[in-house]
Amino acid sequence: MGAAAGVFAWAVRGRSCTWLAPSGWKGPRGRKALALTFDDGPSESTPAVLELLARYNARATFFMVGANVERLPHIARAVAEAGHEIGNHSYSHSRFDFRARQFMRVDLEDAQLAIRNACGVTPRLFRAPYGVRWFGLGAVQQELGLNGVMWSAIGLDWKLPAQGVAKRLAGGAKNGAIFCLHDGREKQPAPDVSATTGALAILLPQLRSQGYGLVAVSELLGQRS
Repeated sequence: MGAAAGVFAWAVRGRSCTWLAPSGWKGPRGRKALALTFDDGPSESTPAVLELLARYNARATFFMVGANVERLPHIARAVAEAGHEIGNHSYSHSRFDFRARQFMRVDLEDAQLAIRNACGVTPRLFRAPYGVRWFGLGAVQQELGLNGVMWSAIGLDWKLPAQGVAKRLAGGAKNGAIFCLHDGREKQPAPDVSATTGALAILLPQLRSQGYGLVAVSELLGQRS
């Protein structure tokens, strides 16, 4: 029973598992490049993240929550105008475990629409809220033309201080890595993401000094943006 439960948990949240929904979690090791990704935005704090990325000429992928896009369309648009890649992070930021396929489809479709209306782009990438995949999600992704993305290292920037986040991600820096950070906190207005921005201020110059290219996920994985 315990082994079966462990396998099921891995199927739902394991970063490398593709049983429930296809997803990539790392890129090729032959190129000195990695991808920075940001979940849960846009938020009032996103412009501070954009400023840091611009300072170090880093292109990133922002997995946006549709409800936040509708609340802050001008900030979502600023992300696109800065040349960053935009992915779908659902509309409601609900966990998908034990949800019906129709719920997942509507949630993803609503996010696609919100992002397209605000930014003029239709996402090709999707990250499940909390990294939770469920039965039927793979079919929904296929119907909507969405490629799933997990991560190779997550910063835990919602609970660690900036130094801890930077240290955690620096330890995961390698060719093809995908880092997960947050420029929002679920659907909270005006969230405190100082741990994220503080970590970026430490991490970005380190990565540049080590010679890493900082690219969008689609470029890292060799997919069409």
